[in-house]
Amino acid sequence: VVQLSATRKRRPVVASAAISGVSHSRGILAVTPSLTFRGRVQHAIQHAEFDEETTMRLSAYLLALSLVAVPALANDTTAQLGAGGLGFVNSQNIEMASEHLFVSPSQIKVVYEFNNTSSEDQHVLVAFPMPDVEGGPDTMIDVPSSRAEGQDPSNLFGFETSFNGTPVAASLYQYAFRNNVDYSADLKAANIPLAPFGAETQTALNALPEVDLAKLSHLGLVDIMEYDAGNGPQVDHTPAWTLRSTYTWEATFPPGVSEVIHTYTPSVGGTVATTFMPQDGDAESEARFAEYQQRYCVDDNLVASLEKAAIPADGYTNYPYVESWLSYIWSTGNNWAGPIGKFTLTVDKEDPDALASFCGENVKKTGATTFEMTATDWSPPYDQELEILLLRPVDWY
Repeated sequence: VVQLSATRKRRPVVASAAISGVSHSRGILAVTPSLTFRGRVQHAIQHAEFDEETTMRLSAYLLALSLVAVPALANDTTAQLGAGGLGFVNSQNIEMASEHLFVSPSQIKVVYEFNNTSSEDQHVLVAFPMPDVEGGPDTMIDVPSSRAEGQDPSNLFGFETSFNGTPVAASLYQYAFRNNVDYSADLKAANIPLAPFGAETQTALNALPEVDLAKLSHLGLVDIMEYDAGNGPQVDHTPAWTLRSTYTWEATFPPGVSEVIHTYTPSVGGTVATTFMPQDGDAESEARFAEYQQRYCVDDNLVASLEKAAIPADGYTNYPYVESWLSYIWSTGNNWAGPIGKFTLTVDKEDPDALASFCGENVKKTGATTFEMTATDWSPPYDQELEILLLRPVDWY
């Protein structure tokens, strides 16, 4: 299961009620894994000796990963969506005095202190641009709202914000795009939810008359796939549009310091194997390892821990860990006056036996599961987002 989260390094679009997300700052790229990589995951499963209980647990794990997939998808990939923090229209009168970013697989929490350096109230339009959610037959993503019972399905990340202790009532703008054309009105006219995933959308598509499905297919909004899985001919109508969403609200920053607290549930990608360790003579695995070194700053200590736990099997090496990936898009929010006065990053892997790797400066271990980075007069890098690799031990081998 690979993470395929490509971020678009653009500033968030924060303008007016016409926010369409055309130049959104966040999104994903989801593609089918290569045969070599897919075979590596399958090999890890097929060549492990599982008892009945473990086989059932592994099957349940795979089922849980597949719940957010479209019906016809048959790969072993769950991609995460890289969400980030707040953004607002450039203001030369508002400084970010401090930011404490807390990242874990179950929650992202950010505590901001903004300083209005002027002597007057500053009225600012604040936005939370959500990641693009792409439909299509090869898309398999982790959407937090699909895991939470009773949660508003339009609030994909369960996002909540407070301003100086008061909860914020934000306005949600959502649009359905295909080839940079807004087809929201067409879908709404056909009573199709704008989310390109989930049972509600699938049921609505399946209920459409053939003439309406043909129109949506002609526009590129629906992939119609016919197949026979052994039970006779079947047809799947797969959403192929991209959902673009932005929350906005008006904030009044009085002179001096204001506190903004922002929480949401992250999207977590994952795999049922360790997929990045290089294999002798395998150029593709070596390239993947180099990619992990670049993205997650995988170092010799992590490699040594994996090699110590390695389990040889039929000329192939298994590693008893499963991967998870977390992304935080911090390059798009740098539109306040000057750098962040004091920046603190806390990463919590939650499992003391898990391994973690991410790129940071002067990172210190502060607890059984936590790591911390601090910096002063800090600006988010534009060449690399925060990408976190977590390796959770399993006893499947």
